[in-house]
Amino acid sequence: MSNLAQKRILLGITGGIAAYKSIELIRLLTKAGAEVQVVLTDGAKAFVTEMTLQAISGHPVRSTLLDPNAEAGMGHIELAKWADLIVIAPASADFMARYAQGMANDLLSTLCLATESPVLLAPAMNQAMWRHPATQANAKLLAERSVLSIGPADGAQACGDIGPGRMSEPSDIFNAVTAHFENDSITQDLSGQHWVITAGPTMEAIDPVRFISNHSSGKMGYALAKAAMARGAKVTLISGPVQIAIPSGAHVIAVKSADDMLAACQQSMNTQADVFIGAAAVADFKMKTACDQKMKKQSDTDEVTLTLVKNPDIIATLAQQKRAKTIVGFAAETQNVIEYAKSKLERKGLDMIIANDVSRADIGFNQDDNQVTVITKDKTWSPDKATKSQLASVLVEFIQQHTKPAL
Repeated sequence: MSNLAQKRILLGITGGIAAYKSIELIRLLTKAGAEVQVVLTDGAKAFVTEMTLQAISGHPVRSTLLDPNAEAGMGHIELAKWADLIVIAPASADFMARYAQGMANDLLSTLCLATESPVLLAPAMNQAMWRHPATQANAKLLAERSVLSIGPADGAQACGDIGPGRMSEPSDIFNAVTAHFENDSITQDLSGQHWVITAGPTMEAIDPVRFISNHSSGKMGYALAKAAMARGAKVTLISGPVQIAIPSGAHVIAVKSADDMLAACQQSMNTQADVFIGAAAVADFKMKTACDQKMKKQSDTDEVTLTLVKNPDIIATLAQQKRAKTIVGFAAETQNVIEYAKSKLERKGLDMIIANDVSRADIGFNQDDNQVTVITKDKTWSPDKATKSQLASVLVEFIQQHTKPAL
């Protein structure tokens, strides 16, 4: 039986073209056995109709705060108490701003303030609106208040722009809801701990249009973040450029270069973190001096020389500075995997290293599956090949068992 059976989900829909996707989300939730009630803002009514949503959900749609019939029994308070989870999809920039400031000037914002149940936001807006410092500040404030979120995704938008701001797909939001209720049954033994995890590639600029990078998808780092959060950890995810939805509940810092990533790690670990996992594939080299303008082809030569210098060694720096009680590295190798990983463990002063063979086509970069060997100073262990999500849960358990006590 689905873990959504008989769960009561209040779906809030705010104004935006992505509102049409909420119809599919309702279908997925009700098919899984959840009971769904819908609340519309005035803006949402321009994109979806109450009749359609009522037909799909099987319940009357609410949109008015001061409805004499419903408010005879303090209906908005009862609705706030009824929900096991409130999902806002799409969550507009305007709604996020009002929610962050504690405003209660319509039914949906009032419900969010009146409920004691978790709230999950699926932001959707123009890419410039999402990037605006005010929106980012509101998103950060809501995350600090334990408001969950998923997305936004990156890609083409209805306005013609390309960038972050698309609402996550209904299937992804459905999976986030499912994961939320699964997490309720998982032991919250990491509660109170702060884990900092890096993920994805770094990009080192050659000129304004070219860069040095690698094939890392970020899937392993993002899976580790989700697994740690599922057990109650506060997670800061420092991510290079990837095409993955932001894990609900994670504090995500987007970076590009290795220098950016190191600065973000140090800032996030001003006070000592419990665990640091360096799952990012950091470029070893960068341009000594990146070009300000696009490099042009030279008609008199078929060759070009780039002068590269070493990037900062992020994990070795953090280990030396004792920024975390337990520091875990990754070693993506194509040969002599175990030998090179053990050398890296000792040379960089790590507590643990997770080695994988990225020369294999069935695991590693851009794949959904992975197989690794975990190496500590006194132990070598190889869990079975699994999906990155499954493997992440296994690795988080192993790391927790080997986490150093507080200094």
